[in-house]
Formats: sequence, C-alpha cells, structure tokens
Amino acid sequence: MVTLGGDCHKRTHTLVAVDENGRELARKTVPAVSAGHAEARRWACQWPERRWALENCRHVSRRLEMDLLMAGEMVVQVSPKLMAGARRTGREWGKSDPIDALAAARAALRDGELPVAHLDQAGRDVKLLLDHRDDLVGERTRVQNRLRWHLHELDPAFDVPDRSLGRKVVLNQVEKMLGGHRGVAADIAVELLEWIRRLTMRIKQLERQIGALVAKLAPTLLQLDGCAALGAAKLIGETAGISRFKTSARFAMHNGSAPIPVWSGSHERHRLNRGGNRQLNAALHRIAVTQIRLGGRGYDYIQHRLAAGDTKKEAIRALRRRISDEVFRRMWQDHLLTVGAGAHAAA
Repeated sequence: MVTLGGDCHKRTHTLVAVDENGRELARKTVPAVSAGHAEARRWACQWPERRWALENCRHVSRRLEMDLLMAGEMVVQVSPKLMAGARRTGREWGKSDPIDALAAARAALRDGELPVAHLDQAGRDVKLLLDHRDDLVGERTRVQNRLRWHLHELDPAFDVPDRSLGRKVVLNQVEKMLGGHRGVAADIAVELLEWIRRLTMRIKQLERQIGALVAKLAPTLLQLDGCAALGAAKLIGETAGISRFKTSARFAMHNGSAPIPVWSGSHERHRLNRGGNRQLNAALHRIAVTQIRLGGRGYDYIQHRLAAGDTKKEAIRALRRRISDEVFRRMWQDHLLTVGAGAHAAA
C-alpha cells in the first residue's frame, strides 16, 4: 500500500508517495485546478494499491478532496498538529512543500485511525451558511459602532440602548431623529442605518435557511435542552461528520471538554484542556449555561457538584463534559437516521 501525502496551497499541490515503511518513492507538484487534480491521479495510477493523506486545510484542500472522492479514491484527513510531530522527527530540517507532504504521508502511516473523507454536502452547506451568517453579524456590529459615533455627534442626548440597533422599532426611532438633521454626518448616518437594515434582513433569512436544514439533519439533537438551531448548526458544521469519532471520549478530546490527566506517582489529578476545537467547546458551553439558567437536570447536576466541593468553574466543566457525551449520542442517532433514509430512498 502506497500512501500519497499532500500539501495543499491556493495555486499548487505538492504530493509525495511513500511505501509502508515511510520511505519516499516519488514526488510531484500539480496546479491547484481540476486539470491538475486529474494529472495527479494519472501520476498516482502507477501504484495500484494507494490512498491519499491530505492536510486538512478546509477551503484550500476541499476541491482536491472532492475530485479524488468522485474518482473513487480513498482519502484520509491529516490534522496539521500531527504533521508538526512528523516534521520534528524527520531527517530533513526546515519547512517546505515536499517536507510537509512527506510529513502528511508519514503521519497517516503512524496513526491508523485518521478520519476518512467523505462527501457530506449537507453538513458542509450548514457550515458555509453559518460562517456567512457569522461574518454578516460581525459586519453589522462594526456598522452599528460607526453609527453610534455619528449619533453621539449629532445629538449627545439621544440615548440608544446597548444591543438594540438590530431591532426594527429602535431603527425607526433613529431614522425619525435623523430626519431633523442636515449635513454630511447625518447623510452618512442615514446610509449606515439602511446598511444595518439590509444586513439584519439577510441575517434573518440565513437563520431561517439554517433552521430548515438543521431540522432535517439533526432532529434528535434539537430536542436537547439548551440547543437551538444555531447551536446545533455549529455542532454539525465544526464536527464535520460524527462518524469520524468511534467513542464519546474521542469526541470529547476533539472538542476540548475532556480534562487532561496529570499524575504524580499514585496521586491522580486533572487539569483544564485548553486544546481541541474551540468553536465546538464554545457551543457546548452555551448549552451548559442555558441549561443552568432554565433549571432542570443541568441545574441539578451543578448543585450536586457544588455540594461535593467543586468550584463553579469546575462544576460547569464537568457539566460540559456530560453534555459532550449526550451530544455525541444524539448526533450518532441523527447520522443513523440520515443513512437509513438515504438507503431507503435509493431502494
């Protein structure tokens, strides 16, 4: 079995083939376009038994990964963290495209349980829509901040409550106030006001579109207390396929909710895990905080941990770990439902 490691960039992809012992056999650089991907596959056909190990670079490696999967190739995703370890143990010092491609191939040989790439277009659509919505929310916040400065210049006595410039009634009040002013500052403020309205309308459209997709992909996950459509979309998009994780412990390590053991002799301790996917970790934290606020089992668990001597932060971390297990279970249920529905439709 030959492993083809790939280092992906916007303009070129560098590939290195290694045997089962990690010895380099050949290397090649192709353009980062579909024609270059076909050229890479023709070059790889000299090894009948092969697999591709690509550094997981999201948008940069996505097109190559799709073209290989559609051609029937086997592709595994290599985390940049694993590649860094492979580079440190290599004989050749430095960092170049061939060195990185070789590191990807050797990392795949060393770790036999890397996630296998697959065409999950629905989950990717959720992530793209959610990322676009987050970008627009950030842009709206910047516009709102600029509008506040102009409003303060025009009328310092005009008070706009915090986090209210996305509400229609407040925007109408601002528009009425601006109607009594003239000048460049007032004109800019009116333009910013209309910009906020357009952004708000588009954000709401995206939220409805995301909610419709999530309702089909994760009905079981949406039933979890504290997990609404946007939170479920974040979990789906950042997980990139729950089938990548065989156990809840691996999923917890990936999202950073699993504590790190720190032993000294026979004394067992744990410390906070600051690694993992921080977007996933933040989504789990929001669910935990919501459950505490709403009461119920999450609140009862926090009170139990506090009574046992935990601090509030330690109790929330423990709750976040339990929520990670529950999210893992529900996402697997939704995955099996989706696979079963697809098989039934194909039949």
